[in-house]
Amino acid sequence: MEQQDNQLNIELSAEMAEGTYSNLAIISHSTSEFVVDFIRIMPGTPKANVKSRIILTPEHAKRLLFALQENIAKFEAQNGKIKIPDNPFIPPVPMGFGGGEA
Repeated sequence: MEQQDNQLNIELSAEMAEGTYSNLAIISHSTSEFVVDFIRIMPGTPKANVKSRIILTPEHAKRLLFALQENIAKFEAQNGKIKIPDNPFIPPVPMGFGGGEA
């Protein structure tokens, strides 16, 4: 089998393969970069730490947007529409968060 010259070999360490759970993302940008902070909010905890920060060029941020749109469309075709609140720009606090109040 002939290997293409422009093929990229990507390695994934065992530690990285475990992933990092996040239930909130905050996105900011400047003229030259987009910064995505992934945060994990835990029940009853008044403080949340950034678990991962990804810095992208505007071009790569747009490519990420397209890749997410494509993958969400495929997911919804297999699993049904993903339900989100009326205002998708206000992240909901999951039930049981904030000290146990209902």
